[in-house]
Amino acid sequence: MKTTPEHNARIAKMTFSSVYPHYVNKIEKKNRTVEELHTVIEWLTGFDAKAIAALIEEKVTFETFFERAELNPKAELIKGVICGYRIEDIENPLTRKTRYLDKIVDELAKGRKLDKIMRSA
Repeated sequence: MKTTPEHNARIAKMTFSSVYPHYVNKIEKKNRTVEELHTVIEWLTGFDAKAIAALIEEKVTFETFFERAELNPKAELIKGVICGYRIEDIENPLTRKTRYLDKIVDELAKGRKLDKIMRSA
């Protein structure tokens, strides 16, 4: 499935603070911790827990979130389907980065080990 310009624009304008509680809810339902969530977010973006809290407080869009992030070079190893889209086929860089984040949160919720999520094993 290809992303549309409208889809990409909607993701760019979505706020991280509106999605973050869904990430927390998803992982906690599967007995994972907020600390583990922050670990994988920090691995992907470079944002520690304090920076994540500040970004939530500031209500940044995903566009701003990823402009400020230092994306991990191993992020390109994140592959597969999330939300009906094959990550490696997404052409829009911002949409792809957002789906990287969705995918690692999904992997955490599914019980995958942190070293596997962070592509170190």
